[in-house]
Amino acid sequence: MTDVTPGPEEGSDSKINTDVPQSARIWNYWLGGTDNYEIDRIAGDQYVALYPGIVDIARAGRYFMDRAIRFLALDRGIRQFMDCGTGLPTVDNTHEMAQRAAPDAKVVYVDNDPLVLAHARALLTGTPEGRTSYIDCDLHDPKTIMGRAAEILDLSRPVGLLLIGVMGHVVDPGEAYGVVRGLMEPLASGSYLILHDSTDQNEAFNAAQRAYDETGAIPFRLRSPEFIRGYFDGLEMVEPGLVTSGAWRPEVGSMDIEDLPTLCAVARKP
Repeated sequence: MTDVTPGPEEGSDSKINTDVPQSARIWNYWLGGTDNYEIDRIAGDQYVALYPGIVDIARAGRYFMDRAIRFLALDRGIRQFMDCGTGLPTVDNTHEMAQRAAPDAKVVYVDNDPLVLAHARALLTGTPEGRTSYIDCDLHDPKTIMGRAAEILDLSRPVGLLLIGVMGHVVDPGEAYGVVRGLMEPLASGSYLILHDSTDQNEAFNAAQRAYDETGAIPFRLRSPEFIRGYFDGLEMVEPGLVTSGAWRPEVGSMDIEDLPTLCAVARKP
């Protein structure tokens, strides 16, 4: 069953904007999806021309997320997950990863892209034992997100909070930290933060991102390793700590690339 919790904008003039590229659609394109428009493909190709590694970064985030979800479901007994800034459905989505490992897992998606919402209504189906829900809300509003999440999840029990490649959209540094705190504070002890982000340590990557920001799309900030580490203040890092995506509990036969300008970690709320 799929539940959609509407935001105040639903039923208003909110429409899919095809005048400027949208990050969810571009990432869908890089991951081999078809839910994108010509303007997204052009922007995506321009980015790849400047920094081909972006496609590997898109895939690396998915690989890390799959491993982290399985680890939490199978090793730590987590049965509730919230994926903020989920993007468009691809080959293997969060609810599929979680409910494959634990069929009774509940998954809540959070996004406010109109095309993502349309697909949530049509495509996101949970297993019979699980429940997959969608909250239409902006990442910049953690208080509203958590208020709606409390209607779906049992916040007295641990939750796995996924922030995969989305925190760069919160451009202001102080606000970015505030968003993570606002999402984590209502969660029970024993909850986990699962975060994957891109760093500013590669100049070609930086140049490609600057060019992308000039297209009129929602800007994205690449950040220093020190800044990314700050997201985990007050939390207990799970081994191996904050590492590149390919170095987080790699598996035999994994297609991960270890030297990408990315960092990721899983950390427990005490």
